Amino acid sequence: MEEKDYKYLFNINSPEDLRKLPRAVLPQVCNELRNYLIDTVTQTGGHFGAGLGVVELTVALHYIMNTPEDKIIFDVGHQAYPHKILTGRRDELKTIRKKGGLSGFPKIKESVYDAFGTGHASTSISAALGIATARDINKENYRVAAVIGDGSMTGGMAYEAMNNCGFQKRKVLIILNDNFFSIDKNISAFSNYFNKVFTSNTAMTVRENLWNAMGKMSSGDRLRKFASRLEDSIKAIITPGVLFETLGFNYFGPINGNNIYKLVDILEKIKDLNGPAFLHIMTEKGKGYLPAEEDKQKLHAIGMPISVTDKVDQNNNELNSYSNIFGEALTEICEQNSKVVAITAAMADGTGLNILQKKYPEKVIDVGIAEGHAVTYAGGIATQGIIPVVAIYSTFLQRAYDSIIHDIALQDLQVVFALDRAGLVGEDGPTHHGTFDMAYLRTIPKMIIMAPRNGRELRNMLYSAVNLYKGQPSSIRFPRGKTTTVTNEAFQEIPCGKSELLLAGTDTAIIAVGSMVKTAMKAAKLLKEYGIFTEVIDARFIKPLDNDMLNDVFSRFSTIFTIEEGQMIGGFGSAVAEYAYEVKYKGDINIIGLPDRFIEHGTQKELLTECGLDSQSLADKVKNVLQNILK
Repeated sequence: MEEKDYKYLFNINSPEDLRKLPRAVLPQVCNELRNYLIDTVTQTGGHFGAGLGVVELTVALHYIMNTPEDKIIFDVGHQAYPHKILTGRRDELKTIRKKGGLSGFPKIKESVYDAFGTGHASTSISAALGIATARDINKENYRVAAVIGDGSMTGGMAYEAMNNCGFQKRKVLIILNDNFFSIDKNISAFSNYFNKVFTSNTAMTVRENLWNAMGKMSSGDRLRKFASRLEDSIKAIITPGVLFETLGFNYFGPINGNNIYKLVDILEKIKDLNGPAFLHIMTEKGKGYLPAEEDKQKLHAIGMPISVTDKVDQNNNELNSYSNIFGEALTEICEQNSKVVAITAAMADGTGLNILQKKYPEKVIDVGIAEGHAVTYAGGIATQGIIPVVAIYSTFLQRAYDSIIHDIALQDLQVVFALDRAGLVGEDGPTHHGTFDMAYLRTIPKMIIMAPRNGRELRNMLYSAVNLYKGQPSSIRFPRGKTTTVTNEAFQEIPCGKSELLLAGTDTAIIAVGSMVKTAMKAAKLLKEYGIFTEVIDARFIKPLDNDMLNDVFSRFSTIFTIEEGQMIGGFGSAVAEYAYEVKYKGDINIIGLPDRFIEHGTQKELLTECGLDSQSLADKVKNVLQNILK
C-alpha cells in the first residue's frame, strides 16, 4: 500500500496526534496500523505475530494514557512494533534490526516512549512496580502499565512481582495479553456480562458508597468481611481471576482484546483505580495476516529471504543449522540411551528439540519460560541416574546462574547444557547476543565448557558429554547459523580437555575456539600470502584447557594469538593468559575477542567485522603484531 492509502496513520506522528481523533475512527486506525506492519515487516523481516495481535491494545493504551508521561512497559518486546509506529518511528520501521536502525525491542536510549528496555521474558511487572515506587517517592501522579503475554506469565519472576504488587498496593495496571488459551463461549459470555456490571460507573459508585457506609456501622467490619466474601464467591464462579484477586489485584476480564471499543471503554474506567489492577484480554496472534494466523510458531518472526548460498557452501556441500544438527544428534543418542531426556524453557522449535519431540515426545519436557526452574529441575532428575540435556539460548541461561552453581555443580550432577545462539546472533541485538557464557561458566568449579567448530564436533561433543564425562556438568556452546550437514556418521568420543592441531606453522600460532576456528583457518591462508606461516589449533575446550598443547606452543613460539566469539574479560583468552602466568611463559599473548561493551544489532557478518573477528581483520592483526616485534 502507498502513503495515500493511509488516511489516518501518516498523520499520526505521536500519541498526542492519536488522542485528537474521535473514537469512531479508531477501527480504521487499527486497520491501517496492521496493514502498515504487514507491508513493512514482510519486506524487512522481524518479529511479527505478536505485534499483529496487540494492534488494538496498543492503540487503546496510547489513546487513553497520557504517554510519555504515563509509562507503558512491554514484556519481552516482540509485540512493540505497533508501539514504535505510533510513537514517532513509523518511517524508521523499515530499518528495524538493521545495523544503525531501530532496535527490535523497546530501548530507553531510542525513545522517550520506551519506559524500560526489554528482550527477556517475565520482567515487565517488576519494572512497572519499580517505576510506580519511584513515582510515589517523587510525589508524582502518572500511570504505569505493564503488558505481559501468557507465555511470560509462566516465569516465576512475574509471580514474585505480582505478590509484591499486592503487598505494596501501589497504583499499577497489569495487562495479560492471552493469545494461546481459548475460553469457552458460555463462560466468556458470563465474564463479559460480569465485567460490564462491575466496571460500570453506577456499579463502581455504588460499591464504593456501600463500602464506606458499612465502615460507619457498629458491625461494619463484619459486614465488610461478609460483602467481600460474597463478591469473591461470585467472581470465583464466573471469572478465572481468583488467583489475581488473591494476590491483591482488582481483576477485570477476560475481554476481547481485538475489539478497540471494548478496550477503550474498560481502560477509561480502570485507568485511575487506586491500588493494583489486572486486566485480562484475549487476542489472536498474527491477526490480519493469514499465514501468521495459520502458523503462529513459524510466523512469530520473519527472516530475510534465503539465498542459494545459505543452502550450500563454496564446495557445494549441503548446509544445515547447528540447531537442527543438535536435535538430530540428540535423537540418535536417545535411541541408544534410554536414560537421556531433554528439557526446554518454551523453546523446543528454536533449539532443535522439535526434531526429538516429533519422534519421542515423552523425551522432551517443556517447563515454560522458567530457566531457573529448568536447571534446578534438571538437577533433581540427575540425582536419580537420568541424564538431562538442557537446551537453552546462551543469553537466557544467564537467568539461571545461581541454579547452575548451587543445584548442579556443587552437587556433582551430570547435566548437559546445550547453549544455542552463542556469540553474536545478529539482528536481535544485545539482549540476545550470547557473549558472556564462557566467562560466567568458566568460574564454576567442575564445569566442562566446549565449543564445536562444525556439526561433526557438535555431535561428538554431545555424545561425549552424555557417555564419557560422568558425574560432571558440561556445556556445549554453538552459534546461530549453518554448517556442513553431517549424516550417517558414527559418534566418536572426545577426551575431556583435548585440543586438535589443524595446521602446522613455524612463525606464530592461533589458538581458536568454536566459530572462530574457521576464521583462523581463513586468516592463516591470507597470512601465507604475506610469507607468514601460522599454526592453527582448535582448542575445543574452554575448560579444562589442554595444558599439554599449551606447554608445547609456549615452547615453540614467542608470540601467540587466541580468538573467541565471546567477551574477552574472563573468557578463553583470559584462561590461556592465566595458565601462561602460572607456568611463567615469557612470550607475548594477544587475546582477540569481543570488547568490553554491549554490541548493538546488525547482521552477524557486519558485527563480526566491526569487532575485528573476521578473517581479514585477524590476518591484519597478526601481521601488524609480528612486524612490530621484528622492528
